[in-house]
Amino acid sequence: MRWKSDSDRPRVSVTHSLSEVPAPAWDALGRADYPFTRHAFLHGLEQHDCLEPFGWHPAHFLLHRGDELIAALPCYIKTNSYGELVFDHAWVNAYHRSGLDYYPKLVTAIPYTPATGERFLLHRERVTDPDEAQALRDLLCRAAENFCAEQKLSSWHLLFAEREILEPLRALDLDLRSDVQFHWHNDGYRDFDDFLARLNSRKRKNIRKERQAVAARQLDIRLQSGDELDAADWRRIHELYAGIYDRKYGTATLSREFFAHVGAQMPGQVLAATARDAGRIVAASLFFRSDTHLYGRVWGCDSYYRHLHFECCYYRGIDYCIAEGLECFDPGAQGEHKLARGFLPTLTWSGHYIDHPQFRDAIAQFLRQEREYIDSYRAELLEHSPYRRAEK
Repeated sequence: MRWKSDSDRPRVSVTHSLSEVPAPAWDALGRADYPFTRHAFLHGLEQHDCLEPFGWHPAHFLLHRGDELIAALPCYIKTNSYGELVFDHAWVNAYHRSGLDYYPKLVTAIPYTPATGERFLLHRERVTDPDEAQALRDLLCRAAENFCAEQKLSSWHLLFAEREILEPLRALDLDLRSDVQFHWHNDGYRDFDDFLARLNSRKRKNIRKERQAVAARQLDIRLQSGDELDAADWRRIHELYAGIYDRKYGTATLSREFFAHVGAQMPGQVLAATARDAGRIVAASLFFRSDTHLYGRVWGCDSYYRHLHFECCYYRGIDYCIAEGLECFDPGAQGEHKLARGFLPTLTWSGHYIDHPQFRDAIAQFLRQEREYIDSYRAELLEHSPYRRAEK
């Protein structure tokens, strides 16, 4: 696209903190309902010590026309691959064996959040022409690649983006990579029983047994929005979440202050399924929602209750999607056990720019071979669909 004049060509800049970008200007970009690119979410991670201690250093690309922000690309300079969930450890090792540094690198991602969605954020009212939209994405793409060269970063990784957005960027040296997650799709179900009726009998009976086992414990299980939970609730939910990492010798990256922050700042998009025993929260699952999707994020429990994880993390989410008319439930990364519970294998996509020409060619070849495996793996999983017919 040719810009009408030099003054019409957007100006590119990089900010290392969203505190420098007014929330209304940022939130005018992209889908208003997608929770993970909202200013409250991304700045909340930054404000409440969820990023820098774990190797996420903000470097967000901004496009201004005059004084108006018209597009952005959320980016982070990374000194590790932690919290990305698109695994590149083999690439790290290959660089190391060649005497080259793989880190630092540039990543466009939502930290700790493998949820597909917009990554190129365009002004909803100012950018309506498809050609202009693509030109702005191209401009941001080139800016990221040039930034890698200028800052001596090995690569740029665009994670969990939409394939239709990534495809045109292949002309700009971006190689595509696919993987599999397990998503539930709403086929216009009237209620949970209608959903169960679409499953084969063995899977249907198993889910009923799991739900009955939880019901027999007579726990008080609620699905509440962020503003229905008080400060003590959020402290307890975080305690349960962090406890899992403590028991597994890991580190909880999301802080208690961040939980309280999103609950207060995004109350209509944050939900928690809490299970109470004698009034005390003993387990909790945290969700976010858009107008069309439910996203499962974190889980915590400090006692053993048979099948409670499935109830809080999956079945209550399915109930909610049916009641609210949401199209899709994305419960998070990995987990073949989700297949038996109605979550079908769904391809996710990322794009990768490798600055080193020889490694770019080698990784492109690796990705071609890997894609054949991923396609075969997904096809095999679909052969074991729990649905009575291949309806999805």
